Amino acid sequence: MAYLDNAASSLTPEPVLDEMLSYYRTYRANVHRGFSRLSRIASERYDRAHEQVASFIGAKSDELVFVPNATYGINMVALALELKRGDKVVTSEVEHHSNLLPWLRLKRQGVAVEVVEVSSSGLLSADSFEDAIDGRTRIVSVAHVSNSVGAVQPVREIGRIARDAGCLFLVDAAQSAPHRRIDVRKIGCDILVFSGHKMLGPTGIGGLYMRREVREKLAPPIVGGGSASEVNLDGYTLSGGPASWEAGTPNIAGAIGLARAVEFLSKLGMRKVEAHSRRLAKETAKGLNSLPNLTVYGPKVPQGSIVSFNVAGLSPDDVALMLDERDIMVRSGFHCAVPYVKKMSADGVVRASYYVYNTKEEVERLLTAVETIGRELS
Repeated sequence: MAYLDNAASSLTPEPVLDEMLSYYRTYRANVHRGFSRLSRIASERYDRAHEQVASFIGAKSDELVFVPNATYGINMVALALELKRGDKVVTSEVEHHSNLLPWLRLKRQGVAVEVVEVSSSGLLSADSFEDAIDGRTRIVSVAHVSNSVGAVQPVREIGRIARDAGCLFLVDAAQSAPHRRIDVRKIGCDILVFSGHKMLGPTGIGGLYMRREVREKLAPPIVGGGSASEVNLDGYTLSGGPASWEAGTPNIAGAIGLARAVEFLSKLGMRKVEAHSRRLAKETAKGLNSLPNLTVYGPKVPQGSIVSFNVAGLSPDDVALMLDERDIMVRSGFHCAVPYVKKMSADGVVRASYYVYNTKEEVERLLTAVETIGRELS
């Protein structure tokens, strides 16, 4: 099987599974809730996971909150901001629904949402944000890499514009953290989110980075066990740090597994990871562009791991099913980015996306299969 749906979810290496199973088999206990030997071990491993995952994105351990996924993290921020009528959010039309719906929902309470348009290849212009951001803007929220066409956005430039305007800057790194070196300081973002299941980690775990000064000004929208240090019937005092934002029993095994995943990626070297996936995507785009009756979307030369295309006369879903019959797994449809993908194609697109374990031979298999499908159609 050629698994080419990594933009949706990656496969999980054995060392990550081993680390998670070690928790369940040898020190299964809750964290920060007891003094038993098992609880102390679990707490120590969980705290170490904070340090490892934070370091992976250039952050301090007390700036990272474990969340179920990037979607959850963005929603937490949207709620914590407590935006009011007259406030404004700036985002873009190429966003995944996870970075669009939480903001659109705020329109019900009078918050303005300005959506910046992208080029035909899915690229944003930093200059467009100069025009969109005004004195009412509280936050600018964009994806580092488009999940639909793989366009890499100028987040440093957009972040500088947001910072100069005095508003917060959130980066959705769900598609970039798995493939390239992330440094929140160099990007200049206040908030960054990512999902573990796209970067060799388990499902149900992700990261929410908040610059310390920003986190201290926001109140977590979800509170409960573990998030308060003092409680009485008149109120409570938050624990402080990430614990305030991690109410309830966390995904302990998931956090430990994600830490092992980032260690795995770090040993491979993120520059090599990025170069490998991009090389395969470029070979794919070059091959597809040479075929008749076929349209390739996004940047002319792939900037990341994603290649989206359509075969004339066939729906994207039909192409995906035909590839599945040849043991090639891709994704088809609108990729949770309906507004932008519909502008490209009313029926959606076929998306092939690569990762560390994919090979040049699998690229050749895909190209041969697509060529055969097109020839059979004609």
